[in-house]
Amino acid sequence: MDNLKAIASQVRRDILRMVHAVNSGHPGGSLGCADLFVYLYFERLSFSPQNFEMNGENEDLFFLSNGHISPVWYSVLARSGFFKVNELTTFRKISSRLQGHPSVDKNLPGIRMASGSLGQGLSVAIGAALSKKLAGDRCQVYCLMGDGELQEGQVWEAAMYAGHKSVNNLVAIVDYNNRQIDGDVSNVMGVMPLADKWSAFGWNVYEMDGHDFDDMRRVFTQIDNEPSQNKPRVIIMKTEMGMGVDFMMGTHKWHGSAPNDEQLQTALLQLEETLGDY
Repeated sequence: MDNLKAIASQVRRDILRMVHAVNSGHPGGSLGCADLFVYLYFERLSFSPQNFEMNGENEDLFFLSNGHISPVWYSVLARSGFFKVNELTTFRKISSRLQGHPSVDKNLPGIRMASGSLGQGLSVAIGAALSKKLAGDRCQVYCLMGDGELQEGQVWEAAMYAGHKSVNNLVAIVDYNNRQIDGDVSNVMGVMPLADKWSAFGWNVYEMDGHDFDDMRRVFTQIDNEPSQNKPRVIIMKTEMGMGVDFMMGTHKWHGSAPNDEQLQTALLQLEETLGDY
């Protein structure tokens, strides 16, 4: 097992144990995005966890728009040094810094935007990217959204603005698993064809396997080496909700449901403990 795969396995264990402990949370999308978060925080992003500041000067910035998948973010932030791993035991508890949706009122390192009200993250990321351009800061801004979230109109207003203003230091990522809380996205309210839509709004569009680290490297290398174009970039990332746990895959039912004791043990047996449970 290579390093990123090993970390991702532990992150998935963290996610399951966090939501099980309080019988609350969103394991499905968190498990599906674990590989992306591990790639970003352990290979891609430039940041200093010990010197976290809200302004993020001379650092890459990440914004989570679909804030309900906070368990995966909290796990990766802890595992990459933003706060102690044992704080994961406070997830969704009263007065915890690790609320069900990310918040900024308790000054949790790594979090720069409260999220969970879907559709807003891309707008914030655009503002941050424009601020960096004005300041001459050459670092990048990243924003993750869910595919069901694209049913929100504000996303497309932001997309139109970013294309028009040539916000070329921005990388948006769409978690395309075709599942949301009420069922398949294509049945609830279809958002396809995504590539054509983003392209029409003036974005460079890429597609990527969200569970293949080599494919992630391929796509981000392509982004880094693309000809100079004044366009924002968007990655349509194909994932499987519940990835890594066989009974959670292939269904939307684990979008916001926690495993019981028996289900937790079954799931953990499928995931290697690689960094040590908290």
